[in-house]
Amino acid sequence: MITFFVLLSIFFFPIICAQGEWHLLHASVGVSAMHMQLLHNNKVVIFDRTDFGPSNLSLPPHLCRHDPRDLALQTDCTAHSILYSLPTNTFWPINLQTDTWCSSGSVLPNGTLAQTGGFNDGDHVLRMFSPCDDDDDGNCDWVEFPGYLSERRWYASNQILPDGRIIIVGGRRRFNYEFYPRSSNLYSLDFLRETRDVDENNLYPFLHLLPDGNLFIFANTRSISLDYKRNRVLREFPPIPGREPRNYPSSGSSVLLPIIETPAVQAEVLVCGGAPPGGVSAAGHGNFLSASRTCGRLKVSDENPNWVMEEMPLPRVMGDMLILPTGDVIIINGAGSGAAGWEAGRSPVTTPVIYRHSGDVNDTDRFSVMSGSKIPRMYHSSAVLLPDGRILVGGSNPHVYYNFTNVIYPTELSLESYSPPYLSPSFSSIRPQILSLNKNIRYGRPFLVVFKLCEYRINDGFLSANIIAPSFSTHAVAMNQRMVVLRPESVMKVAENRYRLSVVAPSTPEIAPPGYYMLFLVHSDIPSYGMWVKIH
Repeated sequence: MITFFVLLSIFFFPIICAQGEWHLLHASVGVSAMHMQLLHNNKVVIFDRTDFGPSNLSLPPHLCRHDPRDLALQTDCTAHSILYSLPTNTFWPINLQTDTWCSSGSVLPNGTLAQTGGFNDGDHVLRMFSPCDDDDDGNCDWVEFPGYLSERRWYASNQILPDGRIIIVGGRRRFNYEFYPRSSNLYSLDFLRETRDVDENNLYPFLHLLPDGNLFIFANTRSISLDYKRNRVLREFPPIPGREPRNYPSSGSSVLLPIIETPAVQAEVLVCGGAPPGGVSAAGHGNFLSASRTCGRLKVSDENPNWVMEEMPLPRVMGDMLILPTGDVIIINGAGSGAAGWEAGRSPVTTPVIYRHSGDVNDTDRFSVMSGSKIPRMYHSSAVLLPDGRILVGGSNPHVYYNFTNVIYPTELSLESYSPPYLSPSFSSIRPQILSLNKNIRYGRPFLVVFKLCEYRINDGFLSANIIAPSFSTHAVAMNQRMVVLRPESVMKVAENRYRLSVVAPSTPEIAPPGYYMLFLVHSDIPSYGMWVKIH
């Protein structure tokens, strides 16, 4: 056995000068990507709304949608959802029947996307999309259950729970929550009523499942810890300083920072961006105020938590925040002024920012500005992390209908990817390559990962195994996103440039709810490609 040296890569940061690269995958996929969900078969479900008229992608023959309640087109022979294949960079239409405008979703432990709510005929609908084998993709499609939800869920948020249920929270003028699978109960939550202001700013509340099993909920400027089983607010945290609303339509974004299993597990939330007070109303009158440039961190596991504030290099509203395999956070898409809503944003921010969450809050290099895209991604854009470490980016449609001419920001049907600096070929010698691993892992049990590494920096490098739950992304909210840094046991050299790592699976479903995760090995801050594992 070689000398054991496995530490947490998220605390080591080599100097990387590159700013990453953008790649256009498709000039048009026919549908604007308002919502995205990566599945464990390396397909991405992408969908828009259905109530604006035809898209730019036809459905297969004889699959027209007939909906007398549709607000724009009662007979529609175009697709409003696609399935995108990562391995082949191809896509094909799938058939939505009801309106998914501003809806929500979570992936169940078996890998099926449970997608909830929307507008008009879709606001009480549960939809299911189950991954198919590669040779059966043509038969994969949505299955819909009208009237399943107890309440209208438009601009609601979802979170997968330790027992595999999904909690569905809020929505426009809905101050309550419910569960999938459904029960006979509907649970009132006055906190949502209290956080609604003249511009609302309590929609798409930020939800994070805490390691103690309770639910962190952030709306407007306030946040609570909720015991959802007993419908009790356990504590209210201090308001985030600055009075800047952070939820839709002021639309900042949030992540639960990586969870590291220690005897006393800590939980820390990051909230960034948004609009100033009154910014939504001002945008409605053509006055586009500068977006917020502040971020706040709250260590919710502390006995007396307080927000620690930082400033981003650029103001941003409608930015997507995603946890990278390294534990850093990328902030991508959005605008520099205005708010979310029809024609409400200006000054596209096309340059991502990567936030290094470890280290001293006063470090001047915690934020790094990356290379920019040529394509504005404004209202109704989305982004998800992919298993190869890229970010898939699509959407942007700040108009009631698809509009490609005579507007400031035309409807965007393209799909592109952003490759962070860690994907540079110059790091190939220090990039781990996973050769084999246990794909079904049990809570609290050790398992093995065999990997190849040409230049193992035992003396100055660090190795970690990190798992990430894929997010349901829409409206600057990445629902269910989660990283857990696994506890290492040992690493052994088994052949030339080949090693065997023993790590321990998450101890409880409160730390990592059951289901599929991407597992990344990270060496000297350079990640491997992710491999899917199922935790149960």
